[in-house]
Parts: sequence; C-alpha cells; structure tokens
Amino acid sequence: MSNKLKIAIIGCGGIANGKHMPSLARQEDAEMVAFCDIVEERAQEAAKTYGSEGAAVFTDFRELLATGGFDIVHVCTPNDSHSEITVAALEAGNHVLCEKPMAKTTAQAKEMLDAAKRTGKKLSIAYQNRFRADSEYLKGLCEEGELGDIYYGKAIALRRRAVPTWGVFLDEEKQGGGPLIDIGTHALDLTLWLMNNYKPRMVVGSTFHKLGQKKNAANAFGPWDPEQFKVEDSAFGFITMENGATIVLESSWALNVSEFGEAKTMLAGTEGGADMKDGLRLNGERAGRLYETKVDLSSGGVAFYSGAAENEADREARLWLEAVREDKDPVVLPEQAFVVTQILEAVYESARTGRAVYFDGSSDN
Repeated sequence: MSNKLKIAIIGCGGIANGKHMPSLARQEDAEMVAFCDIVEERAQEAAKTYGSEGAAVFTDFRELLATGGFDIVHVCTPNDSHSEITVAALEAGNHVLCEKPMAKTTAQAKEMLDAAKRTGKKLSIAYQNRFRADSEYLKGLCEEGELGDIYYGKAIALRRRAVPTWGVFLDEEKQGGGPLIDIGTHALDLTLWLMNNYKPRMVVGSTFHKLGQKKNAANAFGPWDPEQFKVEDSAFGFITMENGATIVLESSWALNVSEFGEAKTMLAGTEGGADMKDGLRLNGERAGRLYETKVDLSSGGVAFYSGAAENEADREARLWLEAVREDKDPVVLPEQAFVVTQILEAVYESARTGRAVYFDGSSDN
C-alpha cells in the first residue's frame, strides 16, 4: 500500500533480528524496503524474511542513503558507527530510530542531536524498557505525584554471570565499554525518565575488570575468552543532580551477587517509594502505618492494545511510527538520550582519572 511508511534497516545482526525487524513486521502501516549490512548474506536473508517485494540490499550505508525511497532509517549497528550513520541518514531526509546507547561518546551524540535540529527530522533512541507495563504504570504514578519529590534513585543492571560472547560486545573500540554502556544505559534511562530529572551536576564512577580475566568461567552463554575481554565486567556510578537528587548506578555482566536484575529501578520520594525487585512494588505511609503493595499487571492496562497483548518492542515500534505519521514528539527524546550518554561517559572518565566529573566545568581539585 502506498500509504505505508517505508523503512530501511542498517545493520542486520542480532538486535535487528531480535527486536526491530520482527516488531516492524507486525505493524500494518509500515514496510521494510531496504536492508544494509557489511555482510551481504545477512542483508539478503533479512530482505527475504522481512522485506517487501523487491526490497533492495546493500553493503554500504552511503549507497543505501543515496538510493533513497524510504521515510525512516533504523540504525542497528555497533556503537561506534551510530553517530556517523544517523547524521548521514538525517541529512538525507529521513527520520531515524537508533539503537541504544545514543553514541559511543558525548561528542558523537552531540553531532546526532545537532543534525536532528538542523534537518527538522525526528530522532529517537531505542530504550524499549520505557514501554514495559510496569515502567509505564510507574511513570503515570510519578507524574501524578504519588511518590512526591523523588530525591533518590537506584538504576540496576546486574547479571551474576551473563557475559555476551558474540558480536563486538567485548570490543572496547567498537562498543566504547562493557556492561555500563550495554545494559547500564537502559537502567539509567529508565531511572532518569521516571524521575523526570535530566540535569546532572556531578558524577563519581568506578569500573572493574576482575572476573573477565578468569578462564573457563561459568557463564550463561558459555565461557568467555579473557584475551578478547577488553571492556570492564562491572561499573558503578554515583550521580548527583542539580536539585540535589542522587542516583546510584549499578551495572555488571559478571558479579558475585545472589540478588540481580536488569533494567530495573528503585525510587524514593517524599510521599512514597517504588521498586521492581519482585514485580512492581509500592511503599509508603498511610493512617499512621507503613504499607507495601504489589501491583497486579497481569491483565488490562497499558501493555494491552486492541484487545491483545503487546510487548514492549512492538509498543516501541508502534508509537515511534505514530510519532512520525502524526508529526509529534517520540516517547524517547534525543535530548534525554544525550544526557544518558553524558553520564555514562562521566562514569568512565571518573573511573579513569580517580576524580569526580562536574558538568559545570569545575573539578574536585
């Protein structure tokens, strides 16, 4: 149908096959018309599985962009190429949904943000955990003031042993880091969004490359090669915001802990608190007594659309296409994703220098 939004996929690897392309294929108002990957066979397979009739295949994103014939580009490549491809796609007249994190560095993320403003095209970053039922329900409560002034948050992205051993996850040059930039970015984005606080003042961080040195280690995806493990296996940050609010960021692919969880948050406000330790739990004080309650999200509510269950990836895709079609802001604003990248970079810088990083340009000297 001619009224369908036409989409090009750049990068046909794991995240494209695991999330983007299946979710887009379930959207009635969109079709994938072009596919690009440096491995031609991957692009061909993607076109065969998800493409419209006559879908084009490329190995060079520049050639794909020059050929055109689409409205939207999904960037699903390693972190170090996010900025270059996104900027080029925006300047070629396309809206862009880029995989997380926004970019490998703050400078690269700034180039993306500037390009979006310059071209007037929409740019969003794929932080799909915002679209979970628990996340959206809690966001509504935060906006209604149920938690009051939220002054403390914990962003949690901890795995006991689940180091990704495929692709470029262990390659610092390609990725810019390990679990902090991979899964910590999701937890941080979720926490900042729920707190609606994007003004960091100071960051102190530490990173560790301890368990990554172990040979034949127990791991959900099989033992990793210590020689290839070039990134941290754990990273932690302490973030203070301009209004005094504090966020603790925990991220690890391999940590000796008995309690772990990924893309979770804990919030404490003046009127109540919330966490995602065992489902979505709320706590507070009522009539002189403390209470704790677990929210039942098993049926109804925001995770359901047109009478059928809708997972977070499908909801992300649907609302992104809706933003383009109706010319409104996407759920994930590039300005918000930019702050996430700023903080991640500050954690790495603080860990490297042993000093706090201040966002007003001052130092702890």
